[in-house]
Amino acid sequence: MKIVVCVKQTPDTAATLTVVGGVASWGDAPLVLNPWDEYAVEQALRTKEAHGGSVTAMSLGPQAAKESLKQALAMGCDEAILISDPALERADSLLASAALAAAIKRIDAPDIVFFGKAAVDTDTEVTGPQVARRLGWPSLNLVAAISELDPAAKTITVERLLEEGRQLVRSPLPAVVSVVKEINEPRYPSFMGIRKASKAEIPIWSASDIGLQPVPEPALTWPEVIAPVRAEQSCEFVSGETPQQQAAALVERLIEEKLI
Repeated sequence: MKIVVCVKQTPDTAATLTVVGGVASWGDAPLVLNPWDEYAVEQALRTKEAHGGSVTAMSLGPQAAKESLKQALAMGCDEAILISDPALERADSLLASAALAAAIKRIDAPDIVFFGKAAVDTDTEVTGPQVARRLGWPSLNLVAAISELDPAAKTITVERLLEEGRQLVRSPLPAVVSVVKEINEPRYPSFMGIRKASKAEIPIWSASDIGLQPVPEPALTWPEVIAPVRAEQSCEFVSGETPQQQAAALVERLIEEKLI
């Protein structure tokens, strides 16, 4: 099987988002492989181990995103591709999905493309389904288990995790599968995998390389970000010997603060 897993580099989940000069900033927080995508990488590797083939990790981002791709390589992916172009720096999900779909089309007959449920920085949960729509493939999202996969018959059966329970869905391949954390437990990169990844040459594809010319304008932009005014909060206990006295004291305090 030819498997592709799309990953993203995001700030660490412990990072604090601030606004500096009208621009959203994560400060000096470390950049990591998007936690949701670790489950996608793990599932891509398990699929390869069960059915053979190869796994290609793909990411859209700046040069620094190579580090996240190297983590995917260290986990066991066979190769990695970075899509990087100044024209894609302000990409929203629509533009990102267009770039990823165009890059996936350059890969010879992939059978399945994995995504994590969402990226922790934007949390839109739509990039995977948008890529599926652009490719004209079935979109299987919120996948918590792969019940059956038949490469010869080109079919896959998955369990989708819904609020009401689990939904069993059967689909033809190729397909785009977006996974949730219930699907597996991501492995740690091995020492040999880390060494191999450190020496890997990751090709960079520009917008013209993937045939995305001219580059569409993003549908959503953020000309300026304004931080909400920080509200100082305090807690005050209202005393009184009886509930009636406590209620009267509360009313007095509300009147003093001109809230009623």
